[in-house]
Amino acid sequence: MRACANLCRRNLCRLWRSSRQYCTENSSKVKIFDRNLKRTQRDRAAWLMRPNDSLLDTVAENLLDRLEDCKKTFPTALCMGGSLEAIMRLIRGRGGIEKLIMMDASYDMVKLCKEAEQDLPNKNVETSFVVADEEFLPVNECSLDLVISSLGLHWTNDLPGAMIQSRLALKPDGLFLAAIFGGETLKELRIACTVAQMEREGGISPRLSPLAQVRDAGNLLTRAGFTLPGVDIDEYTVRYDSALELIEHLRAMGETNALFQSSKILKRETALATAAVYESMFAAEDGTIPATFQVIYMTGWREHSSQQKAKTRGSAAISFKDIQKQFGGGS
Repeated sequence: MRACANLCRRNLCRLWRSSRQYCTENSSKVKIFDRNLKRTQRDRAAWLMRPNDSLLDTVAENLLDRLEDCKKTFPTALCMGGSLEAIMRLIRGRGGIEKLIMMDASYDMVKLCKEAEQDLPNKNVETSFVVADEEFLPVNECSLDLVISSLGLHWTNDLPGAMIQSRLALKPDGLFLAAIFGGETLKELRIACTVAQMEREGGISPRLSPLAQVRDAGNLLTRAGFTLPGVDIDEYTVRYDSALELIEHLRAMGETNALFQSSKILKRETALATAAVYESMFAAEDGTIPATFQVIYMTGWREHSSQQKAKTRGSAAISFKDIQKQFGGGS
């Protein structure tokens, strides 16, 4: 069973990598995700979203904590896609933001954020709301000090291209902060769905989104042209009473399947089998089931003359061999 699941995961990862070959002359021709379907799912999520969702709030809080490590301020910021409402609610004056642009491809999600703004205590930040796609940023070059995306960019068809646009929108020494779900996310559900499809249908089809691996994140930042790239990961385990509750939570977050290649409706018997396999393989003694969410945090800066730079190769004035002898480690 696990061998089948690992094979499915490897195939999905290869599919993800092949779809994200960025070309400066032509946009990606391979479309993995149905962006119109994802927009519809986020419209629905705006109505289903849980107030103060603990997972979304934790990721947003950890992402925004990075602003407290910076001495400089970011007067103009763009927050795009993902958990917009959590970012707007939790930012609480961090980063010295004076103007905040909230952007999402979903009209209902933007409307939700606009209504939630009325209840926020901080009125010193000028907030504007824009309906636009992360794959086509409607901002001028060198116009932003900060770009934030919390759990949104992993649904773009051209992730390197979206990151390049973000870098171009930043002023020199501007900061890019992003959190995306990593490849280990929902590994339990992937295994259960694979086993159920093999048993009920005699084969497998992609049902969950292929996601970036940790080793890919640093390369993405470098390919996008960011300097001083930083990548770290966290894994969160959320417990649910049943597989149905997990699916309901994914819908409320707007994180359900939006693959072009998948058939539109999962067969009822396969869905029931998936839930049964999930519970039989992963249920705890108290009857709850775990779901793993791996989050990759990425940090990058637009190049500026004041930033630290690595010395050119061969410019060192002392060798490691001399250092080893100096500290008594040499033979």
